[in-house]
Amino acid sequence: MSDTTQDANPEIQPPAAAVADTSTAEPEAPPPAQAAAEAEPAIAPDVPRLARPSGTAKAIPETILHPLPSALFLAVVSIVSLVADVGTKLWAEQRFPEGTYSPPVVVIENHLSFVMAHNKGGAWGLLQGENENVRRPFFLLVSVAAILFIVTLYRRLQPRQHALRWGLPLVLGGALGNVFDRVRYGHVIDFIDYRADWIKKLNELVQKYYPKHVVTDHWPTFNVADIAICVGVALMAVDMLTSSRGRRAQDEPRAPDVPVEPEPAPEPAPAADAALAGETSATTAEGEPAPEGATDAPPPRDAS
Repeated sequence: MSDTTQDANPEIQPPAAAVADTSTAEPEAPPPAQAAAEAEPAIAPDVPRLARPSGTAKAIPETILHPLPSALFLAVVSIVSLVADVGTKLWAEQRFPEGTYSPPVVVIENHLSFVMAHNKGGAWGLLQGENENVRRPFFLLVSVAAILFIVTLYRRLQPRQHALRWGLPLVLGGALGNVFDRVRYGHVIDFIDYRADWIKKLNELVQKYYPKHVVTDHWPTFNVADIAICVGVALMAVDMLTSSRGRRAQDEPRAPDVPVEPEPAPEPAPAADAALAGETSATTAEGEPAPEGATDAPPPRDAS
């Protein structure tokens, strides 16, 4: 009986090859993302995820995370200052050969002229009479420390510090120019000579407090590197003044410069809450607070 039934319905039985293929077929591999999600179970899956708080910025503006100052700008301005200083000193060496007398080159009569001077000390002849073994290492160390300080400070510039952005490269170029002279010659070449009446009046004022000070109308001879350093220091002073004003302005209330999302409008109170609020704010006709438990609702009608 069983054999007859099987012969009468041959289509019900699957082919032998299909049964073999089904038993030996491998399951399809899930996608990598799905596999990673299944491998790492979620932490606290029943807890809803927190959304971004309302009123916060979608992205941090560039005024806060500003890019670093351009190293190319620092290099270009410093190199231009250095080249100008070294080039003018080479001209002065050719115009005023060492060991020979050459008359000064007058640019403005009784005011500005070019002469040759070798400054073994610092500004205004600082440490001019010290021993070479003390003076030379001292100025080299001071110059290297100043260069490192300038580079470090330049990397921390803010976008609005335009004066300091120009001042630091000028000071760096001037310092490199004087260091180049100290390494090559052991002294700094100065060739710009300036005289004026206001310098004499300034020296007379200094003499009142320091009687040993010599009164003269002559400013110490300088070079292009000294000009770059003085201009750079002046720009640094301007930045200090403008920064102090900016701090005072920040103390005043002003609109935020960070784009924020508007806070969502409060949802209307449900009717039940409104009725409860009416009950708690009930008052008597005379304007006095109603007794505890009193409401604005009408009294219930008598069933009779």
